[in-house]
Amino acid sequence: AYARTFAAQWKPPMSWPGDFVWGTATASFQVEGAVRAEGRGESIWDRFSRIPGNILNGDTADIACDHFHRWPEDVEIMRSLGVSGYRFSIAWPRVIPDGRGPVNQAGLDFYDRLVDGLLQAGIVPYPTLYHWDLPAALEDEGGWPHRPTAYAFADYAAVVAERLGDRVKNWWTINEPRCVAEHGYRRGRHAPGRREPRAWLDAAHHVLLAHGLGTAAVKQVSPDSRVGPALNVDAAVPRSAHPSDLAAAETAHDLRNRWYMDPVLLGRYPPAAVEHYRWDQKALRDGDLEIISNSVDHLGINYYFREVAADPALPDRERPPPITEADLPRTAMGWEIYPNGLRDLLLRFHEDYRLPPVFITENGAAFPDRVEEGAVHDRNRRDFLEAHFTAARQALQAGVPLRGFFVWTLLDNFEWALGFSRRFGLIWVDHQTQERIWKDSARWFASYIASGGESR
Repeated sequence: AYARTFAAQWKPPMSWPGDFVWGTATASFQVEGAVRAEGRGESIWDRFSRIPGNILNGDTADIACDHFHRWPEDVEIMRSLGVSGYRFSIAWPRVIPDGRGPVNQAGLDFYDRLVDGLLQAGIVPYPTLYHWDLPAALEDEGGWPHRPTAYAFADYAAVVAERLGDRVKNWWTINEPRCVAEHGYRRGRHAPGRREPRAWLDAAHHVLLAHGLGTAAVKQVSPDSRVGPALNVDAAVPRSAHPSDLAAAETAHDLRNRWYMDPVLLGRYPPAAVEHYRWDQKALRDGDLEIISNSVDHLGINYYFREVAADPALPDRERPPPITEADLPRTAMGWEIYPNGLRDLLLRFHEDYRLPPVFITENGAAFPDRVEEGAVHDRNRRDFLEAHFTAARQALQAGVPLRGFFVWTLLDNFEWALGFSRRFGLIWVDHQTQERIWKDSARWFASYIASGGESR
C-alpha cells in the first residue's frame, strides 16, 4: 500500500538538502580493541567471546581495528571521505568499569580526545551511549531483565554528558533494543547468551526504559542536546495478496517494528503484540511509558533487509502468485537486498506516527571482498548503497523528515558472533597488520558526497 501511495505521488528526483548529514558509523566493541587498556572493565562481550564455540573461528575483539590507538588515522580517513558526521559508540565499561560506582577518568579522556579530533576535522560527533557492551558486573546482578540496570544506565549517561556535553549536542541512547533483548536474552546468539522465554520481554522493556531515563539524564546536564534511540527495523512483505499472508505481514510488523516504535513514539505497546507474546507486564510500572516517550528529539533507523511473511498453515495451492520479487540477490550475511523496503518503511512510519527528524543510523552490506594488487573492487557495495540512497531520497521527497544517512560501517570490524569473517567496511582492514585500504565504494561515496548526490 505504501509503495502504491508513493508511485501515485512520484515526482522527479530532488536534490539533497544542503545541510543533510552524510556520515559513517562504528561501534566501540567492534573497532576499539585495547580491552584491558587504561582501566577499562570487562563487558558481556569480552566474556561471551571467550567461551569456546560462541564466536566463529574463535576470534576475539581484543585488538579489533585498534581504533583506540589509531583514531587519528581513522578521523583523517573520514575527513578525506568528506563526511559531516560520525556515529560512534562509547564503551560503558571503559567509562565506569563496574557499570556503577567509580568513574574511570582515563576512559573519558579517550572520548574527549576523539571528540576534539572530530571537531577539528570539521566532523560532527554523534555518539551512541550503548551499543551492546554492558559491563559484566551488571550482568552478574541480573543484566537487562533486572530493572536497576536501567537506572545505572541513566547515571552513566549523566557522567558522559557532563564530560562531553559542552561539545556534543547529538546523542543516541540505545542501539537496536530489539537485538539487545532478543538476541541476548531470548535466543542466546549474542552476549550474554541467555535463552529465557519470559525474561527477554522484561529486558526489552528495561532497555526502552533506559532510553527514557538516559534521555532525561543527558538533558539535565546538557539541556540543548538532541537525544533519541537508534531502532532496527525490517520490511515485512507478504508473500502473496491472500488475506492470511497479509495478516502474517502485519503481525511481523507489530512484533519486529511496532514493539519498539510504539512505546517510544506513542507511549504504549501494541495490544496485538502484547497478546501474541502473552507478556504479563509485571515489569511495566506506572509512569514508565511516559518516561520512555517523554522526549524524542530525533529518531535513528537501522535498516538492512526485508522479511517475507506468510501464513504457514496456508496451502501453496491456495496462495496467489507472489506480490513482490522472490529470491532477490543477497549479501554475505544471507540478507536479501531490498532497497524499496527502506522507502516503504519510512513512508509507513510517516503515516503512522508524528515523526521527529529521522536519521538512517545504519545501512550497509557485507560482501566477500578481497585485495587485488592493492585495491578492493567492490562494485556490489557501491550498487547497494546507491540504491538505498535513492530509496531514502524518495522518502524525503514524499515528506519524511529525513536529516542524515550514516553508512555502516567505516572499517571492516569484529562482526559479533561471526568474528572477522564478514566485511561491512568502506575501508579494508588487515586484522594482522592493521593496514587500511580504501575500497572502491569508499572512493565512490566520497565523490557522491562531494557532488551533492550525483552518482559518478
